[in-house]
Amino acid sequence: MNLVVVGTGYVGLVTAVCMAEKGHNVICLDIDKNKIDYLASGKGSIIYEEGLEELMQKNKDRLEYSTDFANAYKNADVIFVCVGTPEKKDGSANLTYVFDAVKNIAEMAEKECVVVIKSTVPIGTNDKVEKILNEHNKNYVKFHVVSNPEFLAQGTAVHDTLHASRIVIGSEDKKATDIMLNVYKDFDAPKIITNRKSAEMIKYASNNFLALKISFINEIANLCEKIGANIEDVAKGMGFDERIGNKFLSAGIGYGGSCFPKDTKALHWLSTFNDYELKTIKAAIEVNENQKLRLIKKAKKYYKSFENLNVAVLGLTFKPGTDDLREAPSIVNVGIMLDDGANIKAYDPIGIPNFSKIYPEESNNIKYCKTIEDTLKDADICFIFTEWKEIKDLNPEIFKKYMKTPIVLDGRNCYNPETMEECGVEYNSIGR
Repeated sequence: MNLVVVGTGYVGLVTAVCMAEKGHNVICLDIDKNKIDYLASGKGSIIYEEGLEELMQKNKDRLEYSTDFANAYKNADVIFVCVGTPEKKDGSANLTYVFDAVKNIAEMAEKECVVVIKSTVPIGTNDKVEKILNEHNKNYVKFHVVSNPEFLAQGTAVHDTLHASRIVIGSEDKKATDIMLNVYKDFDAPKIITNRKSAEMIKYASNNFLALKISFINEIANLCEKIGANIEDVAKGMGFDERIGNKFLSAGIGYGGSCFPKDTKALHWLSTFNDYELKTIKAAIEVNENQKLRLIKKAKKYYKSFENLNVAVLGLTFKPGTDDLREAPSIVNVGIMLDDGANIKAYDPIGIPNFSKIYPEESNNIKYCKTIEDTLKDADICFIFTEWKEIKDLNPEIFKKYMKTPIVLDGRNCYNPETMEECGVEYNSIGR
């Protein structure tokens, strides 16, 4: 089929490439000419995601990158809208990019087609999309609107798309449903057919439940520290219960990324707007914000201030396997330490180029290192914010060898506390 993907960000590019892998012809549209030119040049991906560049090269004959919206829409059977829905100041989702994209489709499309909203949008947005399409339908085209939310995890997005846990199709008419089933006919995953509002809610409910699960285990971890229990043993014991499961039970310094923080705030705003308070989601948001500062509070046990302190930071991205820094705990923590006068050296295998845009070396007391050894050299304290394999595989002796004072505050529980103690390292983690 002839597919068009509007937006070449994280969701859009992965969706387009995976659809091409399944045999569809795909045009990737974006208003950013520099981005399109780079993708069209064949130099690679604009985002870091395992396996993505290889699939782009493999399917280059079925992928086209363009800024010509009118030409792309001319022969499109299905148009996927994958533009951003950033958070507004009040926590609600900014739908400007979605509605602008939909208006363009209405004005430029020349044949009957399905318009698929893959962006994460509040419940009821697809109904508004249908209204916009009808109001701006310049060429009297028959439009079908479908909600088809994505369930990608950064770092495993390609696998999550090609081997989806489920494919949700929210549709109000049989023809649109049949077309979408044809689009996904070679995807071996359960297909859930429902109405559009239910599809929109499935996405929000799923992400918010996972965020709630993370916040819950972090609360339990904090209590474990008070009473002398071990959160890893507790989580393991919980995970054997099939009603609970063992996923998203790793205690740490909170969730980040492009989904959980934004989606929890958006659902909380939506519920409040509709005169209903989701108390559990409100609590999850508060717990996560406090959890991000857990290591800073622990550091006060060792130093009253960060002024003139040599601080090593290992891991900058919000999780391993991605260069994404959105809502990463490292950002707020590094900012606090810099404001307090710290001398920071930081390491991340992927995230430094993006992090240096937030805190450039030239205007901040921070140095970015290519090796962990250089980062740790002469450090008074070390913070671990991301559980990269390069960090988890470290021999604990390295902290004693290179640091001036081997104090390690681990926000991701990378090491065994007993082993660190045996190596002469002052080690403080989460819930242990």
